[in-house]
Amino acid sequence: MAVMTRWLDPDEQRTWRAFLASSRALMDTLDRELQRDAGMPHAYYEILVRLSEAPGRQLRMSELADATGSSRSRLSHAVARLEEAGWVRREDCPTDRRGQIAVLTDDGFATLAAAAPGHVDGVRRHLFDALSPAQVDQLRRISETLAEHLTRS
Repeated sequence: MAVMTRWLDPDEQRTWRAFLASSRALMDTLDRELQRDAGMPHAYYEILVRLSEAPGRQLRMSELADATGSSRSRLSHAVARLEEAGWVRREDCPTDRRGQIAVLTDDGFATLAAAAPGHVDGVRRHLFDALSPAQVDQLRRISETLAEHLTRS
């Protein structure tokens, strides 16, 4: 039995394309600003943030990969680069010989603390300042709905 494709109607097509364009432009802009101002891509910033918020500023590599939505190999490569910069170090997991823990160093925390004000300013300027309070509320609710739907799939 053939499955019928549910094509997008013109409003859905416009919405989809606007969502793609705005998401891509926002992330490209924030990434460019972090590269220029802090010398790191957004993906590295997110790793530092996740570690800074974790108990003891450390997470198992598998948990960090899940938290950042990265593959294990992509995360391992990123952490290797962060280790070279002295911002993160890896330690063996005491409860699992195969596991490793990523630990945010004091230099990494200081780098994050220096980068955060500029990044937050960029998020505010490029996202929140362009929206009304009602639109911010709608965006949050829509994003939560999509995240919940996609994590169940």
